[in-house]
Amino acid sequence: MLLVCLIALPILAAGLAAVLASERHRPLVLPVAAVAHLALTLVAIGASSSGATGSWLALDPPGRLVILLLSILFTLCAFYAVGYLHHRHEHSNRVFVCCLLFFFSTTTLVTCSQHLGLMWVAVEASTLATAPLIYFNRTPRSIEATWKYLLVGSVGIALALLGSFFLAYASLGEGSSLLFSDLLARAPKMSHSWLQVAFVLLVVGYGTKMGLAPMHTWKPDAYGEAPGLVGALLAGGLTNCAFLAIIRAFRICEAAGAGDYAAGLLVGFGLFSIGLAAVFLVGQRDFKRMLAYSSVEHMGFLVLGIGLGGSGIFASLLHMLNNGFTKGALFLSAANIHRAFDSKSIDEVRGAMRRLPLSGTIFLFGFFAITGSPPFGPFISEFLIVSRAFAADRYLVAGGVLLLLLVIFMGMGRTVMAMVQGNASPAGERTNYRDGLLTGAPVALSLVLVLLLGLHIPAPVENLLREAARFLEMRP
Repeated sequence: MLLVCLIALPILAAGLAAVLASERHRPLVLPVAAVAHLALTLVAIGASSSGATGSWLALDPPGRLVILLLSILFTLCAFYAVGYLHHRHEHSNRVFVCCLLFFFSTTTLVTCSQHLGLMWVAVEASTLATAPLIYFNRTPRSIEATWKYLLVGSVGIALALLGSFFLAYASLGEGSSLLFSDLLARAPKMSHSWLQVAFVLLVVGYGTKMGLAPMHTWKPDAYGEAPGLVGALLAGGLTNCAFLAIIRAFRICEAAGAGDYAAGLLVGFGLFSIGLAAVFLVGQRDFKRMLAYSSVEHMGFLVLGIGLGGSGIFASLLHMLNNGFTKGALFLSAANIHRAFDSKSIDEVRGAMRRLPLSGTIFLFGFFAITGSPPFGPFISEFLIVSRAFAADRYLVAGGVLLLLLVIFMGMGRTVMAMVQGNASPAGERTNYRDGLLTGAPVALSLVLVLLLGLHIPAPVENLLREAARFLEMRP
């Protein structure tokens, strides 16, 4: 019942937002619903009954982590949205607010789904909910980005559906079902050939939603044209829901004895994603597209850690939290800079720290965080992933990752330093925008969370991480 309330709460709030006539008061529904959802999430995580098996709705250990990240990130973005929409009077915010809440509901459903088909439906619904959000600016480039997002995403979700059919066929037998608990119980009897093909299709399908290379092609356009808070929710919310779908399928492969095959596939996709991101981050002049390619890189880190196994699984789950909050800080501060300069190009955006002291400074520190610099959280998780590669005698993998990290740091550093340093460029005089409480405080809090995860992981969060890692880890 508690999980049903978690899923239904944002939908009810969306209904309320739809009938409210006031453009000014409608965005206030977002933080109210987000805070209530966060409170229910904390209760659900602590409830022992939430992990019950044999039910279509339950929170498994990885699901608890993802819903915690999702709820906190959405709460930060909800408060930011109130300040953001205060500056956006040219369009009605009814569809925007309702779609944000519907997206919150569908991604919550992904985390709670314990049925293969229901999870697929929830991921597809999340895609449909975000399409109008990408088109919010209503420009030719935003509609192009929206159609590309839908087209590429539709191909990906179709492949994920085909993979689900293959996985279901591999598990056919007396009393079989598509509940994950039943799939795990029948895993040792599954046909390895069908299972391996199913896993490839699921990784490609849900990997498209994650933005793994080479299925990442929607990301630069969607992240570049969508409002910053939408980019934050895509990078820290939807992509992690797709990652959750992949690791649930990975666990079935491990239980069936095909873990080495699945792990090798994930390591390959991880390295390719990091490498491709490194290429496109060098010389990038659009700072929102830069963040899109950075997201491709970190999706690669997530699957790489899972593929390496052992302590790499714990590191990957920790990196999911670190990347989610860091992307929140980066996308929201980038949105403020974009609004102040009315440009995304570093040819026009200069001296951001002088023009917007808070957002410019947070963007600079966010760059250090996302490139794995201490003392921020991503440094810890990336260090653990590379350490796991060395411990597993994967020296070429570890060396290649370290080299690519250096290239990425230099490539992003050139773009970011050009943006934030020096005197404000003339483009900064086009608008009168300044950081406010609602558009500044959530950004700062996101960065504070990233810093705290780098200095000390709270005991409750560490327990959730270790429980999820034990849940997934079956190989030495």
